[in-house]
Amino acid sequence: METKQRLWDIDEVWELFCDRANDHLRFELFDGELIEMSGPGGTHGRIAIRLGRYLDIFAEENNLGIVTGETGYHPPGDRYNLLLPDVAFISFGRAPDPFPDKLVPAMPDIAVEIRSPSNTLTEMREKAQRYLRLGSTLVWIILPNDEMVEVHQTQMPIKTLELGDSLSGEDVLPGFELELRRLFP
Repeated sequence: METKQRLWDIDEVWELFCDRANDHLRFELFDGELIEMSGPGGTHGRIAIRLGRYLDIFAEENNLGIVTGETGYHPPGDRYNLLLPDVAFISFGRAPDPFPDKLVPAMPDIAVEIRSPSNTLTEMREKAQRYLRLGSTLVWIILPNDEMVEVHQTQMPIKTLELGDSLSGEDVLPGFELELRRLFP
Protein backbone atom coordinates (compact mmCIF):
# COMPACT_ATOMS: atom_id res chain seq x y z
CA MET A 1 0.00 0.00 0.00
CA GLU A 2 1.30 3.43 -0.95
CA THR A 3 1.47 5.97 1.85
CA LYS A 4 0.78 9.56 1.00
CA GLN A 5 3.07 12.21 2.45
CA ARG A 6 1.22 15.02 4.20
CA LEU A 7 1.39 18.33 2.34
CA TRP A 8 1.75 21.48 4.40
CA ASP A 9 0.70 24.95 3.30
CA ILE A 10 1.79 28.45 4.29
CA ASP A 11 -1.12 28.98 6.71
CA GLU A 12 -0.16 25.88 8.68
CA VAL A 13 3.47 26.97 8.79
CA TRP A 14 2.39 30.39 10.05
CA GLU A 15 0.58 28.63 12.90
CA LEU A 16 3.82 26.77 13.71
CA PHE A 17 5.69 30.11 13.76
CA CYS A 18 3.13 31.53 16.19
CA ASP A 19 3.30 28.57 18.58
CA ARG A 20 5.64 29.54 21.43
CA ALA A 21 6.72 25.91 21.78
CA ASN A 22 8.52 26.38 18.43
CA ASP A 23 10.43 29.57 19.35
CA HIS A 24 13.78 27.84 18.83
CA LEU A 25 12.81 26.46 15.39
CA ARG A 26 12.42 27.80 11.89
CA PHE A 27 10.38 26.20 9.11
CA GLU A 28 10.42 26.28 5.33
CA LEU A 29 8.25 24.58 2.72
CA PHE A 30 9.56 22.86 -0.39
CA ASP A 31 6.64 21.78 -2.59
CA GLY A 32 4.51 21.20 0.50
CA GLU A 33 7.21 19.31 2.42
CA LEU A 34 7.87 20.83 5.84
CA ILE A 35 11.55 21.47 6.52
CA GLU A 36 12.44 22.06 10.18
CA MET A 37 15.61 23.99 10.95
CA SER A 38 17.25 24.95 14.20
CA GLY A 39 18.20 28.53 14.96
CA PRO A 40 21.49 29.95 13.72
CA GLY A 41 24.73 30.04 15.69
CA GLY A 42 26.88 32.98 16.76
CA THR A 43 29.05 33.51 13.66
CA HIS A 44 26.01 33.07 11.45
CA GLY A 45 24.14 35.74 13.41
CA ARG A 46 27.04 38.19 13.34
CA ILE A 47 27.44 37.91 9.58
CA ALA A 48 23.69 38.24 9.02
CA ILE A 49 23.44 41.40 11.09
CA ARG A 50 26.53 42.94 9.47
CA LEU A 51 25.32 42.32 5.95
CA GLY A 52 21.79 43.37 6.86
CA ARG A 53 23.09 46.62 8.32
CA TYR A 54 25.09 47.51 5.19
CA LEU A 55 22.20 46.58 2.88
CA ASP A 56 19.61 48.42 4.97
CA ILE A 57 21.62 51.64 5.14
CA PHE A 58 22.23 51.55 1.38
CA ALA A 59 18.59 50.75 0.53
CA GLU A 60 17.27 53.43 2.88
CA GLU A 61 19.68 56.15 1.76
CA ASN A 62 18.79 55.46 -1.87
CA ASN A 63 15.05 54.81 -1.28
CA LEU A 64 15.27 51.43 -3.05
CA GLY A 65 13.40 48.91 -0.94
CA ILE A 66 13.14 46.84 2.21
CA VAL A 67 15.77 44.67 3.90
CA THR A 68 14.64 41.82 6.16
CA GLY A 69 16.17 39.05 8.23
CA GLU A 70 14.73 35.55 8.61
CA THR A 71 11.41 36.60 7.10
CA GLY A 72 9.17 34.12 5.27
CA TYR A 73 8.73 34.74 1.53
CA HIS A 74 6.55 32.78 -0.89
CA PRO A 75 5.64 33.32 -4.54
CA PRO A 76 2.25 35.01 -4.97
CA GLY A 77 -0.49 32.40 -5.16
CA ASP A 78 1.89 29.57 -4.18
CA ARG A 79 0.77 27.99 -0.92
CA TYR A 80 3.36 25.19 -0.88
CA ASN A 81 6.74 26.94 -1.10
CA LEU A 82 8.08 29.17 1.64
CA LEU A 83 11.68 30.24 2.15
CA LEU A 84 13.30 32.14 5.02
CA PRO A 85 16.44 33.81 3.74
CA ASP A 86 18.91 34.81 6.44
CA VAL A 87 18.91 38.30 4.91
CA ALA A 88 16.84 39.58 1.98
CA PHE A 89 16.23 42.68 -0.09
CA ILE A 90 12.99 43.39 -1.95
CA SER A 91 12.57 46.54 -4.04
CA PHE A 92 9.68 48.89 -3.40
CA GLY A 93 8.42 48.07 -6.91
CA ARG A 94 8.02 44.38 -6.01
CA ALA A 95 7.18 44.61 -2.31
CA PRO A 96 3.55 44.38 -1.25
CA ASP A 97 2.15 47.70 -0.04
CA PRO A 98 1.56 47.76 2.82
CA PHE A 99 4.36 45.40 3.77
CA PRO A 100 2.74 42.48 5.63
CA ASP A 101 3.08 41.62 9.29
CA LYS A 102 2.89 37.94 8.32
CA LEU A 103 4.51 36.03 5.47
CA VAL A 104 5.49 38.05 2.39
CA PRO A 105 3.60 37.02 -0.78
CA ALA A 106 6.54 37.80 -3.07
CA MET A 107 10.06 36.54 -3.51
CA PRO A 108 12.94 38.81 -2.54
CA ASP A 109 15.08 40.33 -5.27
CA ILE A 110 18.18 39.29 -3.31
CA ALA A 111 18.18 36.25 -1.03
CA VAL A 112 21.13 35.57 1.26
CA GLU A 113 21.86 32.20 2.84
CA ILE A 114 24.69 31.78 5.34
CA ARG A 115 26.10 28.28 5.56
CA SER A 116 25.75 26.64 8.95
CA PRO A 117 27.85 23.65 10.04
CA SER A 118 24.83 21.39 9.40
CA ASN A 119 24.51 22.45 5.73
CA THR A 120 26.32 20.87 2.82
CA LEU A 121 27.42 23.04 -0.08
CA THR A 122 25.25 20.91 -2.38
CA GLU A 123 22.18 21.68 -0.22
CA MET A 124 23.02 25.38 -0.27
CA ARG A 125 23.41 25.41 -4.06
CA GLU A 126 20.11 23.54 -4.52
CA LYS A 127 18.41 26.11 -2.31
CA ALA A 128 19.92 28.95 -4.36
CA GLN A 129 18.44 27.39 -7.51
CA ARG A 130 15.07 27.10 -5.76
CA TYR A 131 15.12 30.84 -4.98
CA LEU A 132 15.90 31.63 -8.60
CA ARG A 133 13.16 29.30 -9.92
CA LEU A 134 10.62 30.87 -7.57
CA GLY A 135 11.40 34.45 -8.62
CA SER A 136 14.49 35.84 -6.87
CA THR A 137 17.06 37.47 -9.13
CA LEU A 138 20.26 37.21 -7.10
CA VAL A 139 21.33 34.76 -4.39
CA TRP A 140 24.40 35.10 -2.21
CA ILE A 141 25.62 32.00 -0.38
CA ILE A 142 27.99 33.06 2.38
CA LEU A 143 30.60 30.51 3.44
CA PRO A 144 31.91 31.77 6.81
CA ASN A 145 34.62 29.14 7.35
CA ASP A 146 36.12 29.83 3.93
CA GLU A 147 35.51 33.60 4.07
CA MET A 148 33.95 33.35 0.62
CA VAL A 149 30.65 34.17 -1.08
CA GLU A 150 29.06 32.38 -4.02
CA VAL A 151 26.94 34.54 -6.31
CA HIS A 152 24.07 32.79 -8.10
CA GLN A 153 22.00 34.28 -10.93
CA THR A 154 19.68 32.72 -13.49
CA GLN A 155 21.46 31.44 -16.59
CA MET A 156 24.86 32.51 -15.23
CA PRO A 157 27.75 30.44 -13.93
CA ILE A 158 28.38 30.57 -10.19
CA LYS A 159 30.77 33.37 -9.31
CA THR A 160 33.00 32.80 -6.26
CA LEU A 161 34.24 35.84 -4.34
CA GLU A 162 37.18 35.65 -1.96
CA LEU A 163 38.34 37.87 0.88
CA GLY A 164 40.02 40.47 -1.38
CA ASP A 165 36.89 40.83 -3.55
CA SER A 166 33.78 42.98 -3.19
CA LEU A 167 30.17 41.87 -3.14
CA SER A 168 28.09 43.74 -5.72
CA GLY A 169 24.38 44.41 -5.91
CA GLU A 170 24.69 43.92 -9.68
CA ASP A 171 21.64 45.27 -11.58
CA VAL A 172 19.38 44.34 -8.67
CA LEU A 173 20.81 46.84 -6.20
CA PRO A 174 22.85 49.18 -8.42
CA GLY A 175 25.73 50.91 -6.69
CA PHE A 176 25.89 48.55 -3.70
CA GLU A 177 29.45 47.33 -3.12
CA LEU A 178 30.82 45.69 0.01
CA GLU A 179 34.37 44.51 0.56
CA LEU A 180 34.21 40.99 1.93
CA ARG A 181 36.75 41.99 4.60
CA ARG A 182 33.97 44.10 6.18
CA LEU A 183 31.57 41.17 6.24
CA PHE A 184 33.57 38.55 8.10
CA PRO A 185 34.26 39.03 11.82
